[in-house]
Amino acid sequence: MKSVLKDLYNGDLCPVGQIVSKNTAYREIGRRISEEMGAWRKRLTEDEYKQLEKLIELRVQTIEMDLAASFEHGFKLGASLMIEVMSDDC
Repeated sequence: MKSVLKDLYNGDLCPVGQIVSKNTAYREIGRRISEEMGAWRKRLTEDEYKQLEKLIELRVQTIEMDLAASFEHGFKLGASLMIEVMSDDC
C-alpha cells in the first residue's frame, strides 16, 4: 500500500495538480469559454484584449484562493471528524 506520509515527505503529493472535475459539462464549458475569448479577441483592440486578460487573471487568482481555503477547511473538518471518531467520548 502506498504511504501518503512518505509521498508528502518526499514532495510527491500535490493535490492541486491532481484535481480534475468529473462533471460531464466541464469540457463543454471550457470549449465555450475558448470560443467566447476568440470572439472577444476579434472585437477588442489589442490593448483592450490585454486588459480583459489581466482582469480574467485576477479573477483566476481569487478562485485559486477560494479553492485553497476550501481544501484547508475540508481537510480540517475531516481531521476533526477522525479525532472525534477515535476519541472515547463518542
